[in-house]
Amino acid sequence: MRGSNKILVIRFSAMGDVAMTAPVLKELMRNYPDTALVVVSRTLFKPFFNDIANLSFHPFEPGHQHKGFWGLIKLFLELRKHQITAVADLHNNLRSKILCLLFFLTGIKTAKIDKGRQEKAALTRKHHKILRPIQLTVVRYAAVFKALGFPFELKNTIKERQPETLKPERFPFIPLPKTKKWIGVSPFAQHKQKVYPLQKTEIVLLALANSGHQLFIFGGSAGEAETARQWEQKHENIISAVGKINLEEELKLISNLDVMLSMDSSGMHLASLKNVPVVSVWGATHPYAGFLGYGQSINDAVQTDLYCRPCAVYGNVPCYRGDFACMNNLQESVVINSVLNKISDGEKNTISQTR
Repeated sequence: MRGSNKILVIRFSAMGDVAMTAPVLKELMRNYPDTALVVVSRTLFKPFFNDIANLSFHPFEPGHQHKGFWGLIKLFLELRKHQITAVADLHNNLRSKILCLLFFLTGIKTAKIDKGRQEKAALTRKHHKILRPIQLTVVRYAAVFKALGFPFELKNTIKERQPETLKPERFPFIPLPKTKKWIGVSPFAQHKQKVYPLQKTEIVLLALANSGHQLFIFGGSAGEAETARQWEQKHENIISAVGKINLEEELKLISNLDVMLSMDSSGMHLASLKNVPVVSVWGATHPYAGFLGYGQSINDAVQTDLYCRPCAVYGNVPCYRGDFACMNNLQESVVINSVLNKISDGEKNTISQTR
């Protein structure tokens, strides 16, 4: 690798948070092309960084060789071999703090992300809520590099899509060549408070499929695969990609979408990586907390105005009202029309560019 600066970037999980680091690192490298990066994260997330120049990926295996305190010591010794000159902690959890301390004790400059916990607490508290947008997570990431002496400006805009070639032998379940508008749907999330009720999601899917568009369902777990399979059987325009392709192939498929319909989950961030516009659905959480996809517009965030929203930053807090009104009161027609309007906007942009 070139240059004398080599920055270690730490972000172990979760998938969406790791995905959000990639566009920030691309902007960093545009401004400092002679700087080298070493990203340490879970092996699964390596494809997020495949197209970033002058970057090497170091796998983190918490369940195996990097398990526990002595596993972190082993990881530190592995990372030292990269001849790190600075450490950017984009996670700021116990593991990353230990790594930073070890590097600091060897004379390496470190900086960590400010998660804005007080602002987020004011945004999500039950009484005297302060409902206003706080700093985007990607901006917080960029601030870590500024603290290390690498300031740069985030453009935070969606660029032109660059669809990747889909080889039929790797995607036998996909109708190729593409003859319809493709809509990705990422209807699942780690916490149920972020999930649009599945019976309402099914109504949305069938309406979009009946409009003549091709839908692809994305997910990960066995339960999600079964739900997606059931939807797939209800309309010829609905295809499940769950469990059929790996993450790298999933990103290739996403690059060919015209729009992604996603919860506040990793699907939104994977689409953002590929410059695909996202219609996002928000329940217990809120775009104001700073997790809107890179380059996405809050105008494409579908949500219900309620005095209790947001009640959680990550959607891991049960609804204290008991009626889950933030999602249950969100009409299916609003979601459907938001997706169809986004596709229509894309068609208008395509027409204007060809004139």
